[in-house]
Amino acid sequence: MSTRTTTGQDDPVITSIAQLAEPMREGEKPKADWRIGTEHEKFVFCRNDHHAPSYDEPGGIHDLLMSLTEFGWEPVEERTPAGGTNVIAMRGPDGTVSLEPAGQLELSGAPLENLHQTCAETGRHLAQVKAVGEKTNTGFLGLGMWPDKTRAELPIMPKGRYGIMLNHMPRVGSMGLDMMLRTCTIQVNLDYSSEADMAKKFRVGLALQPLATALFANSPFTEGKPNGMLSYRSHIWSDTDPARTGMLPFVFEDGFGYERYVEYMLDVPMYFVFRDGLYIDAAGQSFRDFLNGKLPALPGERPTISDWNDHLSTAFPEVRLKSFLEMRGADGGPWSKICALPALWVGLLYDQGALDAAWDVVKNWTIEERQTLRDSVPKMGLAAPIAGGGKLLDIAAEVLDIATSGLAARARTNSSGDNETGFLEPLRDTVARGRTPAEDLLAKYHGEWGGDLSRIYDEMQF
Repeated sequence: MSTRTTTGQDDPVITSIAQLAEPMREGEKPKADWRIGTEHEKFVFCRNDHHAPSYDEPGGIHDLLMSLTEFGWEPVEERTPAGGTNVIAMRGPDGTVSLEPAGQLELSGAPLENLHQTCAETGRHLAQVKAVGEKTNTGFLGLGMWPDKTRAELPIMPKGRYGIMLNHMPRVGSMGLDMMLRTCTIQVNLDYSSEADMAKKFRVGLALQPLATALFANSPFTEGKPNGMLSYRSHIWSDTDPARTGMLPFVFEDGFGYERYVEYMLDVPMYFVFRDGLYIDAAGQSFRDFLNGKLPALPGERPTISDWNDHLSTAFPEVRLKSFLEMRGADGGPWSKICALPALWVGLLYDQGALDAAWDVVKNWTIEERQTLRDSVPKMGLAAPIAGGGKLLDIAAEVLDIATSGLAARARTNSSGDNETGFLEPLRDTVARGRTPAEDLLAKYHGEWGGDLSRIYDEMQF
């Protein structure tokens, strides 16, 4: 989730709906300028008793963030209603280290040219937080969901937008608080060259997002025992807030483009408005009313471009459009999977031949078939049924071959000739064995761990 602390100096008031597509159009870039932005979250725990540290306890989240200054990171502060400030992120050359609602630590990486840089960035970040963890007695867990924590056992971070969201979530779904407090993900942000290029990448990304969910499924435990799912994190999204989640069938309609996505976003209820360093609660209110100066939270005011960009960050579909495309279907996981997720999507989407081949795999799937696959994957993983019969595993190797071909094509056109295909090896291993990471964890839980889930803190610690 994004961090916002200031209002931009050049922040025009929106005077027409046509302006709302501008952030998306401004995201268009020639292929030579396409970049890779990887985000990954991890759970923070105290090593002596595995509790999730609060923001302000000794050695807690605030201390952890501030310890990163020794590596050149600079604090980002947010005002509080009482007039003070809280450090809610750290900014540096590798992007931003920020906090999720219950203290999950996220690196929102810098936009990078290739996957070698991405994996090096990940390595630097993990080395830094592990070094800090030695001082603060904290560890970091690579999973899609807290394996043993109840909601009540988790702290709340002092970020303004999170308070608004935490209040609103129970009104619109039964599992929104779980999404905020108990989950972690890996995401990749990717560029496009034109509206048509965006649309095709969006469609391929949505159709194949369930495959990414299966390949990265890594959340089979809830409150200390198996939960019957392989990706409970993905299941949580099924009842978080239907107005801002899901598979977006309209993306596959003829003529889909920026303006259609704008219409969708105008129907997504608001969470907040950011003014003078503070978040104003506008949960459930309409951005259309805001455009007309009739927002109850700010009567008479009209939105700025920054308000619209904030609003774009409050929808959570399986693929999200801002000034780039976000692939959002994967559980959190270990270092190798952090590098594998961008490799999968760069291989599929950044080479035209691979993009066309991936579209050929999914282009005849119906809305119902795509939704059935999405609904089945959290429980069934690679065994989920696909259109035309068979299961997801049956196309997984083909899709990885397409991604490999896309990465190989990048190497041929890259002046350095760097081969990025090796980053797909963890996914090839998953497909070859036909077992998701979650199934491997369940086998250990029922086998060598003897039902002792505390073993997971050693097994999945970075």
